[in-house]
Amino acid sequence: MDEALIRSLTPGVLTVLVRRGADFAAAEDAVQEALVEAVRGWPADPPRDPKGWLVTVAWRRFLDATRADTARRRREDRVEEEPAPGPAPDVDDTLQLYFLCAHPSLTPSSAVALTLRAVGGLTTRQIARAYLVPEATMAQRISRAKRTVSGVRFDRPGDVATVLRVLYLVFNEGYSGDVDLAAEAIRLTRQLAARVDHPEAAGLLALMLLHHARRAARTAADGSLVPLAEQDRGRWDTSTIAEGVGILQAALARDRLGEFQAQAAIAALHADAPTAGETDWVQIVEWYDELVRLTGNPVVRLNRAVAVGEADGPRAGLAALAVLDDALPRYAAVSAYLHERDGDLDTAARLYAEAARRAPDLAERDHLTRQAARLNSRPRDRR
Repeated sequence: MDEALIRSLTPGVLTVLVRRGADFAAAEDAVQEALVEAVRGWPADPPRDPKGWLVTVAWRRFLDATRADTARRRREDRVEEEPAPGPAPDVDDTLQLYFLCAHPSLTPSSAVALTLRAVGGLTTRQIARAYLVPEATMAQRISRAKRTVSGVRFDRPGDVATVLRVLYLVFNEGYSGDVDLAAEAIRLTRQLAARVDHPEAAGLLALMLLHHARRAARTAADGSLVPLAEQDRGRWDTSTIAEGVGILQAALARDRLGEFQAQAAIAALHADAPTAGETDWVQIVEWYDELVRLTGNPVVRLNRAVAVGEADGPRAGLAALAVLDDALPRYAAVSAYLHERDGDLDTAARLYAEAARRAPDLAERDHLTRQAARLNSRPRDRR
């Protein structure tokens, strides 16, 4: 099975069903059933027109479900006639579907969760991790969102800001998660930035490009993580960095600052430094101050503590960290790093081990475990 093909076709199939009159929740269920049939049958008998096959099977599943549901008998006249099977038009409806999922009847957080699940291809666990909530909580949120839009015609585009938030989370999951969605998120954000007059669309595109430019240097040959300060900057994609910086500068010139532009400015300062030691941490702290003002996000404050530790010394970083909730993701890792910088190696080793136990994925856990082992294996003063 070509998982990339399946993932690329799913939004278009879902769009076809919605356009034919299926409510979103029922259409999403029907598409999932069609995908199950594809997994069972395609390896032995692949169709000549995969998208057309998925549309036909999903529509039949939708009709079957509709006919069986007595509460929806009034819709039977509309759905009784099945469109003739045939090639499906090769149109990229993915971005339009993102807008439709950002439905005005949903809260922004529910719209984001629903879109990530139905269109972005993320699992409930991945979405929960992005939102820093338990998986069961996120499952309930997605179920409520589907109930809210059940029976609603998806004919009113939603808010640009909600779509931007979805694309940002999809990129983050693709950049550091289990499924590679980063390139798709960049492609869709390019489309969005070209279609709408919104400086944050440009800011998000710049942010994605600047992070993506460093991707080749983020992992070693054995798959282990390479911290930013240790990355081979010769492996960074300078043309992508230049494009991102140019887009960011044009967005900032409009004097309508948003959180994605501020994040992109921080990424640009990292990209601009020839070496880690030449990073302008003072400016980075100033941009984090802007981000705190714009968002109040505790994770932003956590990252700011790291920047303060670099700009003003580890004691200052630890002071900034002390006012935050130690249950925050990666709090222990940040504390370990700052304690190591401050020379308290025993505490740093203990915190690295604690951070490893809390790590959200295997690569990060292995990296933190190695950091703890490095400090624990150092020669001890026997005096």
